[in-house]
Amino acid sequence: MAAKDTIRAFVEIGKFLSQFCSDPVQKNEAVLHNDLHFEAFEALILLSQSHNGWFTPAQVRFALGSWADALTTENLEQWLSNYQTPVDKPKTIGLVLAGNIPLVGFHDLLSVLLAGHKALIKTSSNDQKLLPFLVNYLQQVDPSLGNRIVFAEGKLENFDAVIATGSNNTARYFEYYFKDKPAIIRKNRNSVAVLSGQETTQELVALGEDIFRYFGLGCRNVSKLFVPQGYDFTTFFEAIFAYQDVIHYEKYANNYDYNKAVFLMSNFKLLDNGFLTIKEDPSYASPISSVFYEYYDAIDNLQSRLSADDDQLQCIVSTSKIKDSIPFGSTQKPALWDYADRLDTLEFLLTI
Repeated sequence: MAAKDTIRAFVEIGKFLSQFCSDPVQKNEAVLHNDLHFEAFEALILLSQSHNGWFTPAQVRFALGSWADALTTENLEQWLSNYQTPVDKPKTIGLVLAGNIPLVGFHDLLSVLLAGHKALIKTSSNDQKLLPFLVNYLQQVDPSLGNRIVFAEGKLENFDAVIATGSNNTARYFEYYFKDKPAIIRKNRNSVAVLSGQETTQELVALGEDIFRYFGLGCRNVSKLFVPQGYDFTTFFEAIFAYQDVIHYEKYANNYDYNKAVFLMSNFKLLDNGFLTIKEDPSYASPISSVFYEYYDAIDNLQSRLSADDDQLQCIVSTSKIKDSIPFGSTQKPALWDYADRLDTLEFLLTI
């Protein structure tokens, strides 16, 4: 079992974050160090959109709520029960973090510290405020963690292993630069939904959450639909109408207008409801404000296709008999043991 003090520190972060999941916030006087951090963190949430236009207060609060739900004693102990932690000889682990959604790199930091290592963190230019704030809170709760977390200002140096997350293009750079170090290097992935045509309205509304949460910027966002031949999109469009307010965000609206114009100028056939375009396309990665779709004939054939493309996929949502699929509406609430790219981060950290 990992050091109890480290587990306790992250449980306290969970309690701290739980205050900020709703608007207005719900202050809990029993939470540690609220006198120092509560008002400052509330202000940071409201300012996040000025640091990154996609980080609206509502999206940040959702991310905080997900982490508040995950960081409980029960969840942490269940996750760690299958590992022998911490390590006997701590090492320094470089973390190159993405910045597409709020706190997307928090799981890597959590894993490094619970494994007993030190973290050398290179934040994304798109998410430079939230994680340092929570690290400061963490160090207040457990001062012993103070010398185990360092933020790198320039390039990473003096580390023993690395976990780097980026695009397919940056991955090529990472693979070259980190070729002499043990590494996990994550590339682009996308998530898909497999529809049977028998889904309930409630299930399709939940699918809308998988599509629109974080404006579709995450690898766990559904960007592609597989539908049976002759599928009628009417019920789908009616269900996702609940998410129509997304078009009121300027950055999303700009992407919608631009991508729709590009599609139309290319004479692509589109389905459009005023805030989302649907385009038949074999690709998995669709642009913001658009979802691709593809018809399938037999579910067994589709299963073979998805299995063959496993290295391109993050999540599959469905009520059909698709291997390793998850329910609609659950993509953005992963458990602690739902590893990115299905690469066991803790196992990597404990065996380097």
